Amino acid sequence: MIVMHVVEQTYRIQAPLAKVWQALTDAVVAEQWGAGPAKMNATEGGEFSYWDGDIHGVFTKLVPVKLVEQDWYGHDKPTKKFVVTFTFKPDGDKATKIHLTQTNVSDDELTDMAEGWRDYYFDPIKKLLEK
Repeated sequence: MIVMHVVEQTYRIQAPLAKVWQALTDAVVAEQWGAGPAKMNATEGGEFSYWDGDIHGVFTKLVPVKLVEQDWYGHDKPTKKFVVTFTFKPDGDKATKIHLTQTNVSDDELTDMAEGWRDYYFDPIKKLLEK
């Protein structure tokens, strides 16, 4: 029996909520934190891709500066769908908490996915926005 996991992580970024939102919904900013070439149509049903399509999918739900939900696919298993959700909350005047949830993660993907979010998304976003 295959057990599927959920990756859940919370990050605090010392930047205004609007800037953190933009980092995950604007291709120009995504390229600044290292996800380029990136394409993004940040509307429900709109497509996105990072790293020239290595990570790609569809925005399934958007609540401006509060919630991004995506059907998310990776290059190594292009037909396997993950549901990725980012929720955003202000944390004081100039900081933002972002909570990540990723579903449908198998045992053999768990460590790589958990580390990948930190190493390839949130550490670079923090580095860009916290300067």
